[in-house]
Amino acid sequence: MAKSSADDEELRRACEAAIEGTKQNIVMSIRVAKSRGVWGKSGKLGRHMAKPRVLAISTKSKGQRTKAFLRVLKYSTGGVLEPAKLYKLKHLSKVEVITNDPSGCTFMLGFDNLRSQSVAPPQWTMRNIDDRNRLLLCILNICKDVLGRLPKVVGIDVVEMALWAKENTPKVTNQVSIQDGPVAATVTESDLKVTVERELVSQAEEEDMEALLGTYVMGIGEAEAFSERLKRELQALEAANVHAILETEPMVEEVLQGLDSAANCVEDMDEWLSIFNVKLRHMREDIESIETRNNKLEMQSVNNKALIEELDKLLERLRVPSEYATSLTGDSFDEARMLQNIEACEWLTGALRGLEIPNLDPAYANMRAVREKRAELEKLKTTFVRRASEFLRKYFASLVDFMISDKSYFSQRGQLKRPDHADLRYRCRTYARLLQHLKNLDKNCLGPLRKAYCSSLNLLLRREAREFANELRASTKASRNPTVWLEASTGSGQNVNNADTSTVSEAYAKMLTIFIPLLVDESSFFAHFMCFEVPALVPPGGLANGNKTGHNDDDTTDDLGIMDIDDNETKAGSKNSVELGTLNDALQDLLDGIQEDFYAVVDWAYKIDPLRCISMHGITERYLSGQKADAAGFVRLLLDDLESRISMQFSRFVDEACHQIERNERNVRQMGVLSYIPRFATLATRMEQYIQGQSRDLVDQAYTKFVSIMFATLEKIAQQDPKYADILLLENYAEFQNSLFDLANVVPTLAKFYHQASEAYEQACTRHINMIIYYQFERLFQFARKIEDLMYTITPEEIPFQLGLSKMDLRKMLKSSLSGVDKSIMAMYKKLQKNLTSEALLPSLWDKCKKEFLDKYESFAQLVAKIYPNEPILSVADMRELLASM
Repeated sequence: MAKSSADDEELRRACEAAIEGTKQNIVMSIRVAKSRGVWGKSGKLGRHMAKPRVLAISTKSKGQRTKAFLRVLKYSTGGVLEPAKLYKLKHLSKVEVITNDPSGCTFMLGFDNLRSQSVAPPQWTMRNIDDRNRLLLCILNICKDVLGRLPKVVGIDVVEMALWAKENTPKVTNQVSIQDGPVAATVTESDLKVTVERELVSQAEEEDMEALLGTYVMGIGEAEAFSERLKRELQALEAANVHAILETEPMVEEVLQGLDSAANCVEDMDEWLSIFNVKLRHMREDIESIETRNNKLEMQSVNNKALIEELDKLLERLRVPSEYATSLTGDSFDEARMLQNIEACEWLTGALRGLEIPNLDPAYANMRAVREKRAELEKLKTTFVRRASEFLRKYFASLVDFMISDKSYFSQRGQLKRPDHADLRYRCRTYARLLQHLKNLDKNCLGPLRKAYCSSLNLLLRREAREFANELRASTKASRNPTVWLEASTGSGQNVNNADTSTVSEAYAKMLTIFIPLLVDESSFFAHFMCFEVPALVPPGGLANGNKTGHNDDDTTDDLGIMDIDDNETKAGSKNSVELGTLNDALQDLLDGIQEDFYAVVDWAYKIDPLRCISMHGITERYLSGQKADAAGFVRLLLDDLESRISMQFSRFVDEACHQIERNERNVRQMGVLSYIPRFATLATRMEQYIQGQSRDLVDQAYTKFVSIMFATLEKIAQQDPKYADILLLENYAEFQNSLFDLANVVPTLAKFYHQASEAYEQACTRHINMIIYYQFERLFQFARKIEDLMYTITPEEIPFQLGLSKMDLRKMLKSSLSGVDKSIMAMYKKLQKNLTSEALLPSLWDKCKKEFLDKYESFAQLVAKIYPNEPILSVADMRELLASM
């Protein structure tokens, strides 16, 4: 047999070197193979690769106590042992030999302090059974001697191990550390073994077992005799038991009688207990009934107390204070009593709201007292709303009647007076909170009140506007300008009246400056005073009157600061389209009819100077752009109507002027510049002076209509006499350009017509010049045209052989056309001068005529040089010198 690694001194020394410094002594060291397994499961061995390890059992003394350890050492890369694991043997709870290892050399050690019991502990495999038994025996002995207990042993026969221990008692070297240093001590294995007898039974038990086994061995040979003896002893025992029983019969009878008596007592006791149980059950039921009644009485008492408190609160809510009832039913609405009336309204509103379901417990809603009180409050509300409405309707009418009866409020002869509604608004503002409460109490009552206010104030506003407009027209001094600007019968030399009519526009602007802000303010005051839920009409910094500075001569404490009943400004974002429509309808009733006075001013201004419609249109447009608030709808409609009225009047003027232009067509033959051409320039200059703001479109439309009619009429007049048509056209188009040159540079619309006239002028000049040239040199240029026509069909060399185009024909034509050419040119100049009425156009026309004739003659000379190369003609240079000298 190979030497066991447990006897390997080098291995022991290597282990001691590995744990040097731990003060532990190596008891045994042995080589093993480490693998993995599972507790209680018979897995296949070799599933995991076995790793060589060294198990070393060590001890450490500390005073009277000795600690035992199991160390696992592994080989490092250089083959040196180093510590890998350390187990304390005091935690060893189980030693299990793997049963599915046929060799029996594999075992597991279970420790109770492992962190994870789910992880399988390692399996240790020895080289042979002897090494296994030697290691396990050493572990068990140390556990018994040092720790005083043994771990559980599974899968190994302890008897077999005990027999093995007796047979194998090798010497084991153990090293013990003493004070003077380590000393080697030799002990036998029997000193460390655990015998089977010490482990299983005590000494006394062992002796009893030996005596019993000895008796059993003694009867082994005579089994039948032993069986007979046992039978006889059994029969003797049974007979003795029967005899004893018979002898004790009287005692048994006495015992039975005692048992019967005791049974009767028990039955009586049970009956008494049943009776007591029934009585106790009845008593318990009575107690429970009493407790239930007491609980109900207590609950009823609590509920009654709470009910009384709730009823007291309800009665307090249902009580109508006498002072409020007096104010609501019969008190006056004078300014001195308004505070009491407002307080009564607030109380009534709160009381009605308190009797509504969200604020009142639904259980109270159908109570008779609540219904009656609600009906009483509704009656109070109806009475108060009716009384307040009647008072306010009469109050509005009385205020307006008082102001109308006082003539000092209105404009008078020689004195324009700005309407002042400060006192009116101050008096109305006294009842603003009352109106707010009336709206909260009954929204339907506001409709008649609004109509009454509108009808009353409408009379005042119309009277103020009528008186102001009449005095404004009477106090404005302006000369009347003629409405006939382009009539032919007036004569071309008549001067147009240029009287200053700016006071007319200023009067109209003053009318707007005074009344547009007034109407906007009245609309704003009405919207807030009559509790319309709309945003402010004029936001801070807005153009209420169309002026950039927002200047307003009305009192600074105007109505735009009216607050609602809770002193919270109406939010602009909560605009209600339905409410806004209702407001606009009411404003129509409030301001309707005032537009007639504005129309009268517009018509009056038109009669004085129709061109003032341009400046009035610009003024109106500026005011219109300043009205952006939705609630000022009527003011915007008024301005829109004024703008339409002004545009209509101006269109009427434009149409009449166009008719004046068209009447030129009916006159007898006309020569020279038509009268409406220079007059239009004067008219356009005046119109440009009146343009303000956005009235440019209005004027441009008028320009377009004027010029279109002018040009169309000019063409029709020219058609009446085709002989002089081009002369008439070029003179009038030239005059149009000359008279509008300055304006065309600054007015895009006129610039467009200026270029149109320029093109028409050039075309008329070209036609007239060509007619004069062909009249004097007809044969020359007809001969050239024949040559040009033939060049499309035959070669140039063949042309001299055609009929009428021979060289002889050329010489005859040149002799008749160019002999005395200077006289012919002079005749052409005289013809151009003869029918031209404007002498200023003659130089430019004569230059155009000479240039055109020279271009045509140059083309003729080139044709002759190409077709008749050897024929002499007057050169182009000589012709140019001749023309230059003329």
